[in-house]
Amino acid sequence: MSVISGLKKVLRVLDRAKAMRMGLFRKSDFRFHFNHIKQAQGLIKSMTAVVGSQVNPAVLKQCDEYAKDVFGSVIYSPWLQAYSILAGTFKEGWIPVNYYAKVVVPKLKGSYGEADNAPLARRLFETNLMPDLAYSVNGLLCTASMEPLKPAELKEYLFQTCDRVVYKKDASKRGKGVSVFNRENFPDILPLGNGTFQSYIVQHPFFNAFDSRSVSTIRITTVVEDDLKVSCRAAFLRLPRSTDTHVTVETAIKVAIQVETGKLHETGYLPNWTPIACHPDSRRGFTGQIIPHFQKCVETCVSLHRKMPFPRAIGWDVIVNDREEIAIMEWNGRLNGISFSEATCGPCFADLGWHRLAQDDRV
Repeated sequence: MSVISGLKKVLRVLDRAKAMRMGLFRKSDFRFHFNHIKQAQGLIKSMTAVVGSQVNPAVLKQCDEYAKDVFGSVIYSPWLQAYSILAGTFKEGWIPVNYYAKVVVPKLKGSYGEADNAPLARRLFETNLMPDLAYSVNGLLCTASMEPLKPAELKEYLFQTCDRVVYKKDASKRGKGVSVFNRENFPDILPLGNGTFQSYIVQHPFFNAFDSRSVSTIRITTVVEDDLKVSCRAAFLRLPRSTDTHVTVETAIKVAIQVETGKLHETGYLPNWTPIACHPDSRRGFTGQIIPHFQKCVETCVSLHRKMPFPRAIGWDVIVNDREEIAIMEWNGRLNGISFSEATCGPCFADLGWHRLAQDDRV
């Protein structure tokens, strides 16, 4: 789609003078907001297609007014509308995803959130909870303990203690850039770029009951408040489908978690935010299920965030293994997703003053 044709759609939401003052005629800004509008409207369409779902015009108007009054522009309304439709009501204090990405992330993370490449994690957080085996970075090949490896030694080294390994490219997000290897399909030449080799985690039987073919992930969001206190603000479980080798954003089932108890919500959601009561493959229901050792997962993430508080919001991907230990699969310091948590459990960040961050920049 051309910038001009797409801009016309954006201008249905923004008046032309406002758009000019916001700089949305700049190509990058236009594409950013247009993509967010498109994503939010796609979710709205899928949710409202479910029998019984309704769009209350008064709620949509409330979203428009709140976006203008609090965030300075109606461009942030579509995400508020998507949250409202999933939640069944409008809630003051919600943070729209495009506002979070455009305003909150630059001001509360800066360049510090960009240090979330996996090879750095053990050293930044001074922990061995990441299942790292080896790193391939900038032409260097070494073990997790920084011992040099020759390419011819890599395969034998990786599989001496495990049957499967995971390779994660730097900045792999949304499940992309992740490969799972065993000894038989491990390539002789690895044109994979910079990244990390990790041992394949054997997950706790609780998660196998939903799907045993690949590893689930618990997403925990922690934030650093102005007094350096670190708190857990949201959590949800991501479950793979039976055909997945690992969790991906395109296929994962999401189920919100009560932070205080570790209990799953009764309703889970497909990637398009349509509700389900059980895993579509295993038929395992969500009602009454409690994540094992969930509070230990939270305490671990909070403790690690205290060690490196400069990116003030982090999304942690963790799991409990078959030995009932916590494994940190990765940390997301750049643009950790907040939309699902806001819609199902939010507002998660209403007391932090994030809505005021753009006031000096308002148009």
